[in-house]
Amino acid sequence: MKPQPRLTLAATTLDAPDAHRLARFYQDLLGWPVRKEEPGWVEIGPPDGGAGLSFQTELLFARPRWPSARSEQQMMMHLDIEADDLPSAVEHAVALGATVADVQPQDDVRVLCDPAGHPFCLFVRTGPGA
Repeated sequence: MKPQPRLTLAATTLDAPDAHRLARFYQDLLGWPVRKEEPGWVEIGPPDGGAGLSFQTELLFARPRWPSARSEQQMMMHLDIEADDLPSAVEHAVALGATVADVQPQDDVRVLCDPAGHPFCLFVRTGPGA
């Protein structure tokens, strides 16, 4: 049997009407530097290495809807971002251009949408191992 090749997740890529604008939002939100930038494409990542986020301009981008509705573009994925202080993290994200979603399914998680409409969750880790 052939050995499995080594596979490593390098990044998650988000489409947007303007890759550079959305990358700046996440760069400011997470404090991550730009790894690569070219027309229609930006990569950011944590300064200590590891998987990052990439952004590509998609001219036919359709803003996702949260919560999902059958007749509109559904959310295909979302980012979970851990924070040390949930109210401060929400305030920081909103100051950068995020919006707080109308629907909040959990008390200890806040669903927000980035400037392109991608939902993301901010949370504080609780319980064992927190």
